[in-house]
Amino acid sequence: MAGTLTVRTVASLERAGTPGMTGDGAGLYFKVGKTGGASWIFRYKIAGKSRYMGLGSFPEVTLADARILAADARKQTAVGKDPLAARDTERAAHREAQRLQEAKRMPFMKLAADFMAAHGASWSDGWRKGWLSKLELYAFPTVGTLPADEIETEHVLRVLQPIWADKTRTADEVRGQIEQVLDAAKARGLRSGENPARWRGHLDNLLSKAEKKKARKRQHFPAMAWQDVPALMVTLAGIDSRDALAARLLILTGARSHMIRFALWSEIDLEAGVWSLPAERMKMRQAFDIPLAPAAVELLRQLPRIEGSPYLFPGRGQAGVIHKNAFRNLLHSLGLPDVTTHGFRSSFRDWAGERTSVPREVCELALAHDERDQTEGAYSRSDFLEKRRALMAEWALFITTPPAANVVHGGFRRGRAV
Repeated sequence: MAGTLTVRTVASLERAGTPGMTGDGAGLYFKVGKTGGASWIFRYKIAGKSRYMGLGSFPEVTLADARILAADARKQTAVGKDPLAARDTERAAHREAQRLQEAKRMPFMKLAADFMAAHGASWSDGWRKGWLSKLELYAFPTVGTLPADEIETEHVLRVLQPIWADKTRTADEVRGQIEQVLDAAKARGLRSGENPARWRGHLDNLLSKAEKKKARKRQHFPAMAWQDVPALMVTLAGIDSRDALAARLLILTGARSHMIRFALWSEIDLEAGVWSLPAERMKMRQAFDIPLAPAAVELLRQLPRIEGSPYLFPGRGQAGVIHKNAFRNLLHSLGLPDVTTHGFRSSFRDWAGERTSVPREVCELALAHDERDQTEGAYSRSDFLEKRRALMAEWALFITTPPAANVVHGGFRRGRAV
């Protein structure tokens, strides 16, 4: 479309450097700025309001170029579109495409770090370090620098095959981690297609299923037969030491050893008979209340508080609590080297299963194992607390009642993993 300006006129206006706007017609203007710079402007109206759209600087954008750009903008206004908004949208889409393209080049090790940052807040420090160290040791040398969309089955096999036979459990954990990171990358639009680290229907056809099945068997902790726990409690009650008191509380509550070692007086409500543990102190990072049986409350009432320490069982080490080997050393001194403190949770669980009619979910919840589905989990926890209170009171009564004769009824065995 011909306008009123010519190439010579435009050049003359630029040389003159007089600030102002000169029209070419149909909304196109040649603008000379206050500093002497020249550019093209398209003026139009949308919803009765005037808008000004820059079309580029002169001489990079010629008169002919400016007329074409203005004509394209007019076509949009003719159908009710705002060319300025449309251009902004187009530029934003272009920037997003560039960002996505750059993100697709992000190496696997960075994606793994992003995954850990997104999910690791609920992990324990030990789990977080172990999760990353396994990838650093086994996966990063092969796939660490590769973008997610370049990782194929052959790469995953290069990671897993060297350790599948000898370190199957570790290898399967690494496989699962790779699968998680690549799934997250796909959710971010950084890869497409099937996950090359998927086991079922994929890697199970390429790696030994027998080795995986054998490795996934749960570890069992040596446990004392539940019939023999009362005799041990009698023995512990006769030992005048804080370690023995801690061991008795551990058995009475079914708690894990680290829960007992780092127990705080501020967590204990003796009047209500409840030990409230915050989320950061629990393995699954969920706050948990432990009902205290009368025997446990009485033990705690008799336990002297050490001035200057917030802990029930303070120690002289850097952690400020009794040593992590205190329970093991105590059991060794009693001639029980094959029994672990963790195994007492199994002793309790076997007793509950064999000697009570308490529902399975209540027994498991007493050990902080919540096996309920979402629907079941919607019910009030207070009901379970009271049911657990009755269960723990019955357990306490059993283990604090001296046996008729101090004999070993069941011997030691491998308990369930709890």
